[in-house]
Amino acid sequence: MFLITKILVSAIIIGLVTEVARFFPKYGGIIAALPLVSLLSLFWLYMQGEQTTNLSKFALGVLWGFPATAVLLIIVAVLLKASFSLLISIGFGVGGWILFLIIQDFLVKKASPFF
Repeated sequence: MFLITKILVSAIIIGLVTEVARFFPKYGGIIAALPLVSLLSLFWLYMQGEQTTNLSKFALGVLWGFPATAVLLIIVAVLLKASFSLLISIGFGVGGWILFLIIQDFLVKKASPFF
């Protein structure tokens, strides 16, 4: 029952965001940029009794993925503006996201002796 509640609440929020975006794309984007999935995930994990140390690790993992997500969104926006199809734009965006994460991981490991 809890799983169904999580799915329904999450789906309703996503549905509301997309409806706002249909009429007000800029504001829909701003709302979508809110860390809704991250906050919902933290909330659901907390409600399931997850330890705060795991919640903290999750939050740091989200933070770790943030720069790569920004790269993904920039690539998608630029390609859509250049009249590429949505699927191709998303494909290149995901590819850029993966490449950025690999480079980020390499640089952090390389710089870790300094931290």
